Parts: sequence; structure tokens; C-alpha cells
Amino acid sequence: MNPQHPTIRRARRQDVPQILEIEREAFIEPWEEEVFFQTLEWCPRTSLVADVDGVVAGFLVGCLESTGESAFGHISNLAVRSEFRKQGIGSLLVLRAEQQFLLEGAGAVLLEVRTSNTPGQSFYRALKYSDVYRIHTYYSNGEDAIVMMKELRF
Repeated sequence: MNPQHPTIRRARRQDVPQILEIEREAFIEPWEEEVFFQTLEWCPRTSLVADVDGVVAGFLVGCLESTGESAFGHISNLAVRSEFRKQGIGSLLVLRAEQQFLLEGAGAVLLEVRTSNTPGQSFYRALKYSDVYRIHTYYSNGEDAIVMMKELRF
């Protein structure tokens, strides 16, 4: 497969089986199938996949959230199939989500990443995300999360 030209598109219900394969490969606490279906219903414009010749090479789940005074994008989940990693697909997914969040009025994007996930932290820092604060025992195994954020600008 040639991932040089993936199509970034909105995720569809029929993508969930492939998304689950990637999710289970990538995470120690994978989301359940129903969570993906719910998220696709709640946040259809900001749940994305990278499609390479009909294969879901990666996915991003995000939602627009509001504080009442302002809106921000929240990247909840991002993973790339192992054979497609280190080829720019994750970056394409994040950049496309940022564009959609901006179009919908978000002033920033935030996300949580495990303190043990140093490759993930480096990935987001390369995309200009900054550490904002730490949430103690955020994950069910007691691990802390680092909240990272990026301001969006035209």
C-alpha cells in the first residue's frame, strides 16, 4: 500500500471495525465499539479517518466543546495502524481536525496524553502543542495525563 496520498475524510459507521482494529493495537485501555458509534453520532464533522485504497490507515476522534463563553476542539483519540506509522498520517489527521475546529469557531484545541507516552508527547509538541497542566490519576490504571493545548489562528 502507498500511503503517500491518503484521503482524509469523515469517519462512517462502516469504518468502526477497522478503527477498532487500530484502537486495540495501539492502546492498553482501548475504547469499546459503542463509544465509537456514539462519538460518530455526537461529533460527525470532527471524527476523521485516513483512507488508503479503502483501508483505514488511521483515525482521529474529536469534538467541539464549549465553556459557555468560548469554544475549543478536543482531540479524544488518535491512532495510526502500525504499518502506516511515521509516514505523516497522524499529522494530516490532526491538521484536518484543527481546520474543522477553526471553521466551527474554536479558539484552541486540547488533548490528554499519558505521562508514559513520550512519543505521543513529542508528536504533539512537533505540531506546536504545549503542556498546560497535569491531571493526577486520570487513567483507570492510576497514570497521570498531561493536558496539551494549541491556540488556533488564521
